[in-house]
Amino acid sequence: MKNFIFTTAVFVMSLLSLPIYAQENSEPKALGLPGDNLDLYAVLHLFQKSKTIEDFEASLNSEKQGINNLDLDNDKKIDFIKVVTKKEKDSYTFILQDAVSKTETQDLAVILVAKDTNKKVTLQIVGDEALYGKNYIVEPAATATAAATLNPAYVGTNPVAASPQVVVVESSPVIVYLYSPVYVPYNPPYYYGFYPPYFHPWAPIYFSMYYNNVYHHHAYYQNTLIIHSPNYAHYSSSYRSTSVTVNQYNKSGNYKGTYQGNNYQKPTTLPSNASSLPSNANRTTSTQTNNRATNTTSLPANASKANAPQAVNRQQSTNIQSAKAGASGKRRR
Repeated sequence: MKNFIFTTAVFVMSLLSLPIYAQENSEPKALGLPGDNLDLYAVLHLFQKSKTIEDFEASLNSEKQGINNLDLDNDKKIDFIKVVTKKEKDSYTFILQDAVSKTETQDLAVILVAKDTNKKVTLQIVGDEALYGKNYIVEPAATATAAATLNPAYVGTNPVAASPQVVVVESSPVIVYLYSPVYVPYNPPYYYGFYPPYFHPWAPIYFSMYYNNVYHHHAYYQNTLIIHSPNYAHYSSSYRSTSVTVNQYNKSGNYKGTYQGNNYQKPTTLPSNASSLPSNANRTTSTQTNNRATNTTSLPANASKANAPQAVNRQQSTNIQSAKAGASGKRRR
């Protein structure tokens, strides 16, 4: 009986440990590119639940949402993301743009909405190669990955339910709006230095913190290599915008101050120009260094002072012995 109970306990413990291991290995790794600071899974989820394109743009640039963590002009402040709309027949291309300067604009990603001859709507987001590398395409998954691991040994009255199916693309509020008679094209008037009143730039955070805010969106979307919209080729060849400054900053590693690459779980090396580095860190380090230097210098001095009495004692002993020898010589004479 005891052996049976022990075997059952070991089996249950092994089952409980498997989901944890699988969850750790299924966590996406950082790209090591600026796109790590704008999670396209979270962006697509926000797009699906938005009521209008203007509403989507406002939510995307909200600190409360925590989705935008981009700082491409490297001024230690979050950049404003503008949403530009292009339409061809029943297909939409929404371009997410970042005005890096008065003369340069960098495309971040494009959201592609297309309706085929069977009235089926497809939805994808494609990251720009400069920020995400080649073929970074995200789309809604057929079914959602479980948000919580089921416990096979649980026998209570309140078990964890599996995650529901992903919302059908056609029923998403923004998709319904786009193909409704009340749709009105949105043309944002914003440019570098001129932003809506609600936008107040905040400081970027490390990728380790940012990832914890957005990772749960990955359960409802998947990567693919196939682009469904016929408009993407036209976009790539005709009006894609790139920034020389972004390319230079990317190559020189200027963006590594706000994310730590694959070490997102616990960044260990803080860059010298990190915005989140405490202001007194350099002073503390300098003080410790000076203390160590002072202590090192004082050691020989202390040693010399300690040896000084010993030298005097030896000299006094020599003088006494010389005096005794002189007195002894006088008595002999």
